[in-house]
Amino acid sequence: MEMTGSRINGIQVREMVCGGAQDLRANAEIVNNLNVFPIPDGDTGDNMSMTIEGGVTASAGEVSESLATQSDKIAHGMLLGARGNSGVILSQLFAGIAMGFADMEEADVRAVGEAFRSGVRRAYGAVGTPVEGTILTVAREATEYACDRITAESTIESFFSDFARELRLSLDRTPDLLAVLREAGVVDSGGAGLVYVIEGMLRVLRGQPAATPASATQTSGKAPIDTSAFGQDSVMVYGYCTE
Repeated sequence: MEMTGSRINGIQVREMVCGGAQDLRANAEIVNNLNVFPIPDGDTGDNMSMTIEGGVTASAGEVSESLATQSDKIAHGMLLGARGNSGVILSQLFAGIAMGFADMEEADVRAVGEAFRSGVRRAYGAVGTPVEGTILTVAREATEYACDRITAESTIESFFSDFARELRLSLDRTPDLLAVLREAGVVDSGGAGLVYVIEGMLRVLRGQPAATPASATQTSGKAPIDTSAFGQDSVMVYGYCTE
């Protein structure tokens, strides 16, 4: 069902999150294959999928039209289901968005933008030492870009269209900010996962069909991962993984 208005409610936001989960699951293997930071364990796509699917499950059943109620259910489910560094950050992003929607039955475009700013602040605050060139960077840059383009004529669809466009551009810039990505010839895996989530949400807004599983060659033209850059003697400067 296409949604082109300037306001959004709880039913619509759940449909969008379901779409985001579908897109991410369809492309999880691509995201896994990009995973070299903080450690090259190849599970970012799976971890982020389990995280957002936790939100989908928690918000199933009686779906409330209240944006605050539904967003809180989604965020709570994601927090409980969070896996891995990028999954935890994704859950914190949505927790902050839910905080931005507190007490709202529905939201206009400007409120959506402010909620995403709240999400970015919470995501950064949840990381002891934020690293640029990661999912944090692409979320922040896309949020500011989309918010700056809001006008009196903006719709929910136009906001997410701007957001998705800048996410892709920001993702392509991540190797410029993080040497380990540049050395491996890939973009940030967590950032890529967020791109698929938002593109899936945008598909729902546009009434488009869900994504189908993509091949591993569809990675924005990036080179295959050079796994020879990592061995048993590699020094893991960011050697941690939150489960």
